[in-house]
Order: sequence, then structure tokens, then C-alpha cells
Amino acid sequence: MERNASTFSSTSLPMPSPLNVTADINATVKPFSVFDGCELQVEGILFDLTLQIINVIVGIPANILVIAILIHNRKEPSTSDIFLGCLAFMDAYFGAMTPLSFLNLYHLQSKDMWSALKFSYGVKDTSGPLFLSCICLDRFIAVLFPILFGQIKHIKYRLSLSILVLCLTFAYSAAKVVGGLPNFERVFTGEVLATFAWMVACNVSILWALKKSRGAGKDDMHPMKKKAFKMVLSILCIIVFNYLPPVALFPFEDYYSPDMFRCYVQPVGFAFLNISSTIQPLVYLSRLEKLPFLPDSYVKKLCPCVSAENNKTPPAQNQQV
Repeated sequence: MERNASTFSSTSLPMPSPLNVTADINATVKPFSVFDGCELQVEGILFDLTLQIINVIVGIPANILVIAILIHNRKEPSTSDIFLGCLAFMDAYFGAMTPLSFLNLYHLQSKDMWSALKFSYGVKDTSGPLFLSCICLDRFIAVLFPILFGQIKHIKYRLSLSILVLCLTFAYSAAKVVGGLPNFERVFTGEVLATFAWMVACNVSILWALKKSRGAGKDDMHPMKKKAFKMVLSILCIIVFNYLPPVALFPFEDYYSPDMFRCYVQPVGFAFLNISSTIQPLVYLSRLEKLPFLPDSYVKKLCPCVSAENNKTPPAQNQQV
């Protein structure tokens, strides 16, 4: 699906008339415009780009910090760290392309630059849902099938799955750049619907299993299970907030006028998806009990509520779930 001003098209030449040579001589080339078809309805596109500015200011540093923390904790990794690292890298890459988007909008007006941007949009469309699905799968097996999880904890399984996701991501992005494929716009709709249904079902199953593991007392849940419960709940919130809007809007494309869908519905739906590049690393960082690169005094000033909660956690529980 073409996203963020999906009608951006190649420069087109008017068809010459065989009976009128003068018309062919005087024909003018339509100038390339990244707002092609939405020049008078740019609000939805600008809304998306405005949220992408947050990805530059907040999202890129947050994702780089996540990558640095994962590298710092490589000696005691979580099984999902490789998925988190790939997701953070892809989100940082997508955020880094935003300044080029604005440069191309208002200065370059380059088709080649737009192709590079379309590739980054394809990366964002695919990598986010797929890597989040991998994290949900990892947690799902860990909670509901602990014996099987113990047998497949080796990194080679997650590395193979990550390579598969990257191959699918780059194949989708390359096809998006080439364009012209029949019904290609339905691919993203099908992908986001399938991954959304899987992630919601997966996380609800995990939450239900963890909830059932509690005893009669209110706080009888094992501390590690409590941490897993909070992590899964935070992922579920991300899924609902960032992926529900496109899931709810895009399948009903035929009910909107082409201009309304292209210039308003589609950019706004993608805006919620794009801002996940900031929300995802912030949620991850908020779950950490200690940021290794920041002094405790700074963390307490920055997040007093989180620090107070972490002070109640026994030192033995510092390992990431």
C-alpha cells in the first residue's frame, strides 16, 4: 500500500495526438510533486510528518539508547533481545529518514529521493508488526509452553527468525519502490490485520495464563511472572494504540472516496503506526529498573515514579524478562 501521500507518481507526459503536431510540441511536462493529487488536501500528510518529527527528536535517541543497553547487557541477555535490537535499529533508521522527507517536500522534489523514502516506509510497514509478532511468540511459548521454550532457547532459532523477517521486510520494501504490482496495496492491509490478530490473541492468552497463576492473595504472583505480566500488558497497549487505527480504517477503503482515503484516512492511519518508533523504545526504557548509562540521581529526577517502584523490587529481580 502506498503510504504518506500514496499518489506520489512519476512525471507523466501527455499522450501526443497524431492529428495535431502543434499540441505535441506545446505539451508541457507535468512537474513532479510529492503531494501529487493532494496539493489542496495536505493536512493529513502534514499530520503524519509532524508526528514523525517526534521520532527524530525523541525516537532516534531512545532507540539508540535501547541498542546501547542491549549491547551492554549482552552477557545476560533476554531471549527477545535480538528482536528488540532489530526493531530499535529499524525504528532509528526510519526516524533518520524524516529530515530527508521534509527536504524532498519543500526543496529537492526528487523522484530518486522519494524512492529511497518509499523503501524506508516499506521497512517501517513490515519490520514493526513482524518483530513485535516475534516478541509475542517468544513470550507466548515461554509462558504457555515452558518445557518447549527451554528446548529452543538457543540464539540460533531467534537469529534464523530474525533473518527471515529481514528478508521479508526488504522484499516488501523493494517491491514498494518498484511499484505497479497488481493489488500490492492489499499486502499491507492483510499483513497488519494478520499480525494484529495474532499479537492480540497471543498477549491475551499470556495475560490470562499469568493471571491464573496467582494464588488466593492479591500479590501472590511470582515477581518474575509479575514482570512478565507488566511487559506483555505494555506490548498489548502499544499494539492497540499504534495498530488499531490502520486495522480499523484500511479494510474499508472502498467506502471512502479515493481522494478522502488517499489524502486523509491513509496518512492519519499511518501516523499512528509511525509514532510507534518513539513509543516502543520509551515503553522498553520505562520497564528497566536501572539505566546503565545514566546516574541514579538523574533517573530519579527524570522518572521519580518509576524509581520509587524500582526501589521496592528486590535486587535479585534485576534481570530483564
